[in-house]
Formats: sequence, C-alpha cells, structure tokens
Amino acid sequence: MDFTYNENQKMIAQMIRDFGEREIRPKMMEWDEKQEFPVPVFKKLGELGLMGVLVPQEYGGSGFTYDEYITVVEEIGKICGSIGLSVAAHNSLCTGHILQFGNEEQKKKYLPKLATAEWIGAWGLTEHNTGSDAGGMNTTAVKDGDYYIINGAKNFITHAISGDVAVVIVRTGEKGDSRGMSAFIVEKGTPGFSSGKKENKLGMRASETAELIFDNVRVHKSQMLGNEGEGFIQALKVLEGGRISIASLSLGIAKGAYEAALKYSKEREQFGKPIAQHQAIAFKLADMATEIAAAEHLIYEAAYLKNNKLPVNKVSAMAKYYASEVSVRVANEAVQIFGGYGYTKDFPVEKYYRDAKLCTIGEGTSEIQKLVISREILK
Repeated sequence: MDFTYNENQKMIAQMIRDFGEREIRPKMMEWDEKQEFPVPVFKKLGELGLMGVLVPQEYGGSGFTYDEYITVVEEIGKICGSIGLSVAAHNSLCTGHILQFGNEEQKKKYLPKLATAEWIGAWGLTEHNTGSDAGGMNTTAVKDGDYYIINGAKNFITHAISGDVAVVIVRTGEKGDSRGMSAFIVEKGTPGFSSGKKENKLGMRASETAELIFDNVRVHKSQMLGNEGEGFIQALKVLEGGRISIASLSLGIAKGAYEAALKYSKEREQFGKPIAQHQAIAFKLADMATEIAAAEHLIYEAAYLKNNKLPVNKVSAMAKYYASEVSVRVANEAVQIFGGYGYTKDFPVEKYYRDAKLCTIGEGTSEIQKLVISREILK
C-alpha cells in the first residue's frame, strides 16, 4: 500500500498548513480558554471546500475520497484538535448521514448548504442515560397524521447550540428494538427545538458540545431519512465512516505532539548534550514513531476498504481503537519529554494531552470498538 500523498493530498495539506498558521494557531489557546466555538473559521473552511470533502460536486462538495478526507482531518488535528473534531463531526455525521441515506430532494436541499458551511450540522444519537447503549434511548417520535411529534433530549452533541440543522435518531417503536428507531432532519428554529448548556470540558474546548432538547417538536414525515425503523441501522453505517475520521483526528494529534517533542528534544540540553541523545528519551521517540506508523497503516487500510465499498466494520473499529489509544500515549510521552514545561500552557503539548483523551471516548469508546472487533473475528 502506498502511503505517500497524491497530488490532491499534497495540495490539501499545504493549504491547511497555511490556513492553520494564519487563521487557527494565533487564536486557538484563547478559544480553548474561553470555550469559544469560532464559527467564522468554519465558514472559511467551507469556502476552501473542507466542510463537504466527501460530498459530490453536483451538491456543492469537493467530491474527494477517504484518502483526502484523512488528510484534511489529520492536518487540522496536528494544529488544533478542537477544530479537527468539529470538521470531522460536520463532515462524517450530519452531512455524511444525509449523503448516505437522504433522498434526492433532501440531498439537494441540505448538502449544498452543509458542504459550503453556510449551515453548520449537528448529529444526535447519545442521551443522558444511553451512551453506548443507544438502543435504550428515551427520545420518542409519535406519528400524528403527516407529522411526527418529538419529545426528549440528546446529550454531548457537537454543535448543538450553533448548528443550523441536526440529524437525530429517535425512538418510533419499542425500546431496545434495533428496528424501533428512525432518523429525522430537524432545522434550527423549529418550534420546541432548542439547546441546553454548553459542557465545560477537559479538552476539545473550542468544539462546542451541548444538549439538544425536543419539546413537542412537530416534524413533517418528509424530514425522515429513509423509512421508519431504519434509523439505528443507518447510524451504525454512519459511525463506520465516523470511526475513520476520529482515527484520523487521533493521528493528527499524535503527530502534532510527537513533532513538538522531537523538535524540543533536539534543542533542550541536559548533562552537556541534547536530551534526544539520551537513550531514555531516544527510546520514547522510537516508540512514539512506531505506534504512529502502525496507526496510519490501519487508517489507510480502512480508507481503502471504504473507497472500494468493501466491508470495513472490523478495520475501521481497529483503526479508531488503536489510533485513539496511541494518541493518548504519544501525548502523554510528549508531556514527559517536555518535563515541567510540558505541564504549562506556554508550550503546545499540554493541549494535545487534554484533547487526545476524547478520541478514546467519542463516536464509540475503546471498549465498544473492542466489542465490534471481537464480534467480527468470532463470526
């Protein structure tokens, strides 16, 4: 397998590096401190075609493959995990769900707005009492003529406050029935549809996370994605691609932390020589580089399978599980290499350290990924 960047990837990577130095790095610590979600940055990313990476050009997107998508999320993640997470959530979840399961009318209505970031997208599956156990959700949609009445709440939703449109999976049948859930597109401004307080998070603080609240929200049946009862099955397919995006984000954070640690280790001197020349540090760097390379191989294998419409469930789960855990380990070692300075906000690695942890939790915890992998290999 060839992991060298193709011409599109080279162009995208350089564009993001230039954009990141100009538009993200100067303000990212301020956004982090204030938990500010910088909407104008995402509008500019939309102008660059990075908010509809996989959306066909006929719907206003860039029409790229998962190879380019990995590059987008990884390169942004190297700079700022928060911005990378929001780009991944917008592309893979809300936009990705409509792209995969919307009818032609829904695609024409929503994809051009999402692909250009005229609208920011949210996606709602998780609830307060049903994280990994999504089948036990309490949010319901009850049929009323040509409408459905939605009541309940979704928790830990990226862009819940600033999002212009949300795809939500709600219960239309019996609790626990995988065919008892359906997906709806709900627009901001629909009566009864609101958002709750912003979560005060450890990391990824500039990526907005809050609650979606539904109080007798009337949604026309034309807003349903696919047929009644297909929502949960759709969500699992959407998460297959979502795992690749979070794996790519993990890779970007890991590479960002590793590159910062490598540079610092060559400059910082102790006992008369750069600390990189002490075996204790050199071996840390060797482990970090090896784990990053292994994670990258898994991610690109998953992308190959996804691009070629081959079964990807096992490999995408492996990529997400391994890359996210690698990200945490690499960021941890980067802080250690920086020593006391690594624990301060004047140096970059403490942010990578805080941001990395979410990658082992969001879009399916490491434990859930192991469940998926084990089921696949025991079939």
